[in-house]
Amino acid sequence: MLRSALRLTAGLAAFFLTTMSAQAAGAGAPHLDGAELGIYWAIPFAGILLSIAVFPLVADRFWHHHFGKVSAFWALAFIVPFTVFYGWQLALFEALHVFFLEYLPFIILLFSLFTVAGGVRLRGKLQGTPAVNTLMLLIGTVIASWMGTTGAAMLLIRPVIRANEWRTHRVHVIVFFIFLVANIGGSLTPLGDPPLFLGFLKGVDFFWPTIHMLKPMAFVSVILLVVFYILDSYYYRKEGDLPEQSHENEPDGLKIEGGVNILFLAGIVAAVLLSGIWKPGIAFDLFHVHIEIQNVARDVLLLVIAGLSWKFTSLQSRMANGFSWFPIIEVGKLFSAIFITIIPAIAILKSGTAGALEPVISAVSADGEPVNYMYFWATGFLSSFLDNAPTYLVFFNTAGGDAGHLMGPLANTLLAVSAGAVFMGANTYIGNAPNFMVRSIAEERGISMPSFFGYMLWSGAILVPCFVAVTFLFF
Repeated sequence: MLRSALRLTAGLAAFFLTTMSAQAAGAGAPHLDGAELGIYWAIPFAGILLSIAVFPLVADRFWHHHFGKVSAFWALAFIVPFTVFYGWQLALFEALHVFFLEYLPFIILLFSLFTVAGGVRLRGKLQGTPAVNTLMLLIGTVIASWMGTTGAAMLLIRPVIRANEWRTHRVHVIVFFIFLVANIGGSLTPLGDPPLFLGFLKGVDFFWPTIHMLKPMAFVSVILLVVFYILDSYYYRKEGDLPEQSHENEPDGLKIEGGVNILFLAGIVAAVLLSGIWKPGIAFDLFHVHIEIQNVARDVLLLVIAGLSWKFTSLQSRMANGFSWFPIIEVGKLFSAIFITIIPAIAILKSGTAGALEPVISAVSADGEPVNYMYFWATGFLSSFLDNAPTYLVFFNTAGGDAGHLMGPLANTLLAVSAGAVFMGANTYIGNAPNFMVRSIAEERGISMPSFFGYMLWSGAILVPCFVAVTFLFF
């Protein structure tokens, strides 16, 4: 799989370099006017979401073997009628646009983080006590802003699962892991979560989230860690006299296997930063899709780093870590359909008050002034079910789109958009890609995770009250 991905990327890069003389960006490009789209165009998107929610409940075996076919069905359910009604040129442009500018960078970054983090094995006599579990969640929350929620989640999820293998009650550990490590922990830098990285590319200072997001992030994190410790202590007492996990082959203290991958993680961070800082002014068009060379360089570097990680990490260590390709394959197939079917939903949102979702857009302003608490909840609600990165951009632009103005007089509005996108990605399994990956890894290791709606009961009972408190305190 890795060799095929590398060969494909090398081929694409070579093809791109032969098209450098293509026409200027956007000249004659097809345009999708979201104001013309009825809300019914979002039915395939709703279909893939409902499939993710319902099939594991009613037809788990079928879903496990055929989720790729279901994903392809819903993607075709949008793209075929869209081609018939709007023509192949617009359909091809939208498909290529979402593939090259959104899906491909998204899945390559996840793939590289998954491969590299999966090569780091933390060994030691870790026992899943409330204190140890809370400490691991705290560490993951802290590092997520600096190595990304995906990197932190992939680094720590397997040690957390191993530490709790002996316990009967452990679902809540994974649920809170998703809340904190896979989402809220990524609040403080553009490296932490894709929406903040998009803000960085739009001109928001690198350390703006560090300064402004720190208080709400710390507030929510402390509440969740305290609630987790109390809940975990309750379940821990219910374990009774169950035998503890054997640590016969584990060293005293903590030992890191595959430590070279820490350097590779730093390389991933550097590659992502490179694409935001290095602006050589070289670009090309592929059927009107404007592709900048720094982004191609980033993606190629990420794949090279993943290849080096695979080469220099012991396969035995990966196997002992419970590493398999299934989680990233599942995410890749499901999100390919999500990215395709989300096209009309995002277009409708971008059309603002002229589109079918006009009530949502109108609700975030009153008499020409932003209503910050509505920005927080509108961005957050849509980020729970749509991809949080384009949702962030929609409301960033709705608030004016001028980074300097948003960091100044409208700083609280930018904070509301940022917090809504990052925090509320934790509300559902599909709110943020690491959520799905963590769930997949946990289920692969024998943990019976909540269904789509079952997980939302957890987030509704625990996260929503926290977000209500955030609203009153900060917005």
